[in-house]
Amino acid sequence: MSDNQSWNSSGSEEDAEPRDESGHLVGMVDLSGVLSKWTNYIHGWQDRWVVLKNNTLSYYKSQDETEYGCRGSLCLSKAVITPHEFDECRLDISVNDSVWYLRAQDPEHRHQWIDSVELHRADSGYGSESSLRRHGSMLSLTSATSGFSATSTSSFKKGHSLREKLAEMETFRDILCRQVDTLQKYFDGCSDAVSKDELQRDKIVEDDEDDFPNTRTDGEFLHNNHGSKEKLFQTVSPKGINGIDFKGEAITFKATTAGILATLSHCIDLMVKREDSWQKRVDKEMEKRRRIEDGYKSALNELKKKSHFGGPDYEEGPNSLINEDEFFDAVEAALDRQDKIEEQSHTEKIRIQRHSPVPPGDVYSSIGTHRFSNKVEEMVQNHMTYSLQDVGGDANWQLVVEEGEMKVYRREVEENGIVLDPLKATHSVKGVTGHEVCHYFWDTTYRNDWETTIENFNVVETLSANATIVYQTHKRVWPASQRDVLYLSAMRKILANNENDPDTWLVCNFSVDHDDAQPSSRCVRAKINIGMICQTLVSPPEGDKEISRDNILCKITYVANVNPGGWAPASVLRAVAKREYPKFLKRFTSYVQEKTAGKPILF
Repeated sequence: MSDNQSWNSSGSEEDAEPRDESGHLVGMVDLSGVLSKWTNYIHGWQDRWVVLKNNTLSYYKSQDETEYGCRGSLCLSKAVITPHEFDECRLDISVNDSVWYLRAQDPEHRHQWIDSVELHRADSGYGSESSLRRHGSMLSLTSATSGFSATSTSSFKKGHSLREKLAEMETFRDILCRQVDTLQKYFDGCSDAVSKDELQRDKIVEDDEDDFPNTRTDGEFLHNNHGSKEKLFQTVSPKGINGIDFKGEAITFKATTAGILATLSHCIDLMVKREDSWQKRVDKEMEKRRRIEDGYKSALNELKKKSHFGGPDYEEGPNSLINEDEFFDAVEAALDRQDKIEEQSHTEKIRIQRHSPVPPGDVYSSIGTHRFSNKVEEMVQNHMTYSLQDVGGDANWQLVVEEGEMKVYRREVEENGIVLDPLKATHSVKGVTGHEVCHYFWDTTYRNDWETTIENFNVVETLSANATIVYQTHKRVWPASQRDVLYLSAMRKILANNENDPDTWLVCNFSVDHDDAQPSSRCVRAKINIGMICQTLVSPPEGDKEISRDNILCKITYVANVNPGGWAPASVLRAVAKREYPKFLKRFTSYVQEKTAGKPILF
C-alpha cells in the first residue's frame, strides 16, 4: 500500500473487525477531558482541554473555547503512541515530526486515553461522514484566520519529503470533497424549502384571490377558510435542514482550504528545491557525459592511430604522418624500455669471463699492408691533428653536457636537411691505461658486454691483426627506421715524438663498402667516422713502491661524426645524441674499470 493510500483507506484486515452501524470499530468511543500538555521550556506543562473524536485528537485552551475552534489537532491514522518509560502518567503521541507530550491525572486515566487513541488510530482515519465535523478538521479556526498554527501544522514544515506532502494533499482532497458534498446538501435543502414555501404561498393566493384575508399587524399570519392560522413565509432554520451546522461547516471548509493552500505552498517550495537539486545533478551528469564522450573520442582516435602505427605511414619516412613531438616521445619511451632491460642484464654480463689474447704492442704500431692501409693512416693522422685540438677558438664547439670529469661538446651541422653534428667528448678515468681502454673498445669479443644498442654484428673481413671490417645492425627504436653500419675498425699505438709525450692509443672506425655487406631495404645505412684517443698519465709512486692502478689516469678524447641517413627529425636526432653519448661513455669506462680491477696493468 502506498503512502497516499495509507491515509485514506482502512485496509482489508480492519474491515474484517466488528464495526457498528456508523462504520467505527466496536468499543471505540469519543473521549474528552483535561490533560497537561508540554508547551515549551518557558511555560512548561499547561492544562488543556483535549478531545478525541472521529480519529482526530484536538486540543483547546479550555473547555469554554471549544466553539471557537481548536488550537491544534493530529490525524491519528499515522500516529505513534508511546507510554513513557518512567512517568506513569505521561504519554507521547507523534505524527511525523510533530510530537505532543501529554500527562494524565493518574495512570488509570493514561491507560484509558491510550486505549481510546489506539482504537481511533485503527479506525483508518477519515472514513466516516461524521469525521468531517469541525473537530475532525486538520486545521483549527486559528489556522484559518492566521495562516496555520505552530502545532497543528508541524507536518507542513519545510524539509519534508514530497511524498508526505502529496499524502497530505490526498487527505485534504477527501476532506474537501466531503465538505463540498455536505454544503451542497445544505444548499439543496435550502432550495427545496424555499420552493415549497413559494408553492404553498401561490396556492393560498389562488384559493382566496376574491376573499382577501385579514392580516395582522405583524403581516405574518392569515386565516384560512377553516379559521386556522398558517405561516405565509416559514423562516428557514440553519439547523433545521438535515441537522447540518452551516456555520461550523463553513469554518471547517475555510480551514481545509487554508490547509490546502499552505500544503501547496510547501509543495511548490519542495519542488523548486528539488528542481534546483536535480538541475545541478543533471548539469553534473551532462559534464560527466561530455568528459566521457571526449575521452571516448580521444581513445578511439588513439586506437585508430595505434592500429596504423605499425604501418609505413607512421614510421620514419619522407611522408610520415607522425609529427616531431610524437616521434620524440615514442623514441624516448623505447629508449627507456631498453635501458630497463639493460639494467637487469648488466650484472650478468659483468660476471661472464671472456678471454681474448692480447697481441704484443708492436703489432699495433705497424701501418699494415692491406688494401685500406692508406685510408687508415689518413684517418689516424686526421684524428691526431684535429681531434686533440682545444675546443676553444673558432671551432664553435658548444658544451651540451658536463658531469664531473666528463664534458660533451657539439657543433650543429646540417646537410640537405640531415643532421651531421660533430660530437666531441673528454673524460678522465682512474685506474686504467689507454691500452686497456682501446683494447676493450676495439675487440669485438667484448662488444656485447658494454654496447646496448647493437642487435647483432659480425666480422666481415679481418684485414690484419689490428684492423677488421665489421657489419652491425642496431636495435630499432620505433618509429625510427632500423639502422645498420659497415665500418673498418683499426687500433693503433701512436709512437711518441719525445720522452715527455704520454703513452697514446687510438681506435678509429670509419665507413667502408664491401661486397659481402651490401645495403638492403630493411635498414637505413648510416655513415660514421669515429675516433677514440686514449692517453695514459702516470704519477710517480712514493719511495720504492711499484706503480699501481692508483698511480695511473687515462685521458679519453672521443670524436664522432655520424650521418644517420633517413628522415628522422633533426630535433629528435640531437636530443637522442645528447642523451645517449654521455650514457655510453660512462657505461663503457665503468665496464673497463670493472674488467681490469685486480688484474696486471696493461701498458
